[in-house]
Amino acid sequence: MMKQEKQYKNTVRLNLTNPLILGDRALVVGYERILPNQRSFSVNIGQASVPKLININTDSIDIEPSREQKDKGFNVTADYRFYLKKENKYDAPHGLYLAPYVSFATMDRETTWALNTSTFHGDVISDFKFTIASIGAELGYQFVLWKRFTLDFVLIGPGLANYNLKTKLDTTLDPADEEALFQKINDFLAEKIPGYSLVIDDTEYKKTGSANTTSLGYRYVIHAGYRF
Repeated sequence: MMKQEKQYKNTVRLNLTNPLILGDRALVVGYERILPNQRSFSVNIGQASVPKLININTDSIDIEPSREQKDKGFNVTADYRFYLKKENKYDAPHGLYLAPYVSFATMDRETTWALNTSTFHGDVISDFKFTIASIGAELGYQFVLWKRFTLDFVLIGPGLANYNLKTKLDTTLDPADEEALFQKINDFLAEKIPGYSLVIDDTEYKKTGSANTTSLGYRYVIHAGYRF
């Protein structure tokens, strides 16, 4: 009698995309469980972090982050996958899949700035908070290598997302100085977060340090996993 091949229904995995984009503090781990009828669910949770802010110097203003006092955040995402029987010659989790997903991330960074302008000289503490809540659908493909290892590619993940940014300052600044600080933070986010300028209307943020907008979102992720 032929021995039945062992079925591995569980996969633990590591998000490879977030550390490449946002730095080594953006670590997210995940778990996928295979269900009957070529389906599965997965949950991913971990740290979320905005990279450290950098200096800005012009003829009229000198802003320099003198120290980081707080850096915290988390990311959680869940999806429910349908592996396509007609398109796949392998059993789940190997193959093409469609899935609805929900995601929430929050990042909080407190920074002390050395601010020198014509009207202000001294330290300013900014408390920056950025949250993203999104829902959408994804198309992906997962490879199973040597029965135990996986590479999971979320290839297309359009959705609808709410973006909320808020920066509180510990002191009252001249409007021009305040706007320069908010401009710096905005420019840094636009440089470090892919697609930021496409989905965020930064006009209000540059003036007040706050912005809340609902726009298109997008999910693209690569996971490396181990089955058991």
